[in-house]
Amino acid sequence: MSLGPIKQVIGRAVPVPGDDIDTDRIIPARFLKCVVFDELGGQLFYDVRFDSEGKSIGHPIDKPQFVGASIIISGDNFGCGSSREHAPQAIKRAGFNAVIAGSYAEIFFGNCTTLGIVCAVAEKSVRDALMKEVEANPAAEMVLDVDGCKVKFNGKEYAVEIKPNARKAFLEGSYDSLAELLNGLPQVKDLEKTLKYSFV
Repeated sequence: MSLGPIKQVIGRAVPVPGDDIDTDRIIPARFLKCVVFDELGGQLFYDVRFDSEGKSIGHPIDKPQFVGASIIISGDNFGCGSSREHAPQAIKRAGFNAVIAGSYAEIFFGNCTTLGIVCAVAEKSVRDALMKEVEANPAAEMVLDVDGCKVKFNGKEYAVEIKPNARKAFLEGSYDSLAELLNGLPQVKDLEKTLKYSFV
C-alpha cells in the first residue's frame, strides 16, 4: 500500500509571497462541507484568486507562466490558523507536491507530510533569491532534493531544511500513515488471535 519513497520533487515553481497565509485563505471555510476532497484543487486560494463572479483576478498560480507549477515558494508561518485537513488536500489536488516557506503551522505540516507534500524551510534570503530567479525563468524546472536538503535551480544550489522525522519518512516511503496501518494489518490480526477477547 505504500506510495513509495520521495527523494526529490522536480517541477516548475510559483512564488506566492506573503507571511501568515492561513488555512482559510488556502481553502475558505464554505468549501469544507465536501464529503470527498476531489474538487478542492479548483478552490485553492479561491477568495484571493477570483472575484464575486468567479473571474480570475490574477493570483500567481493563475498567471500563464506559472500554470502547471508544482512547487510553491512562500513566506513565514504558512498554513497557520484552523488545522483543517482540507488545506493540504487542496494544495495536493491542485497539483502541488512541495512548499518552500520560512516556517509552518505544526498540524498543517503534519497533514502535508501524510499526503506526500514536502514542506521545506528556507531562510528569507534564499526564498527571495528563488522567487527572483523563478520570476525571471518561469519555465525552468526546480529540483528539491529531499535527501540532500537543497534546492537546485537555474544552475545554482540553495540550502533548505526538512524536519528529520519527515525527511526520514519521505526517503523510506513511510509518510502515508493509513498505508502504514494497512501494511501492518497481518500483524494486527496475529496479535488479535493472542488476546482473550475478540474484536467484532
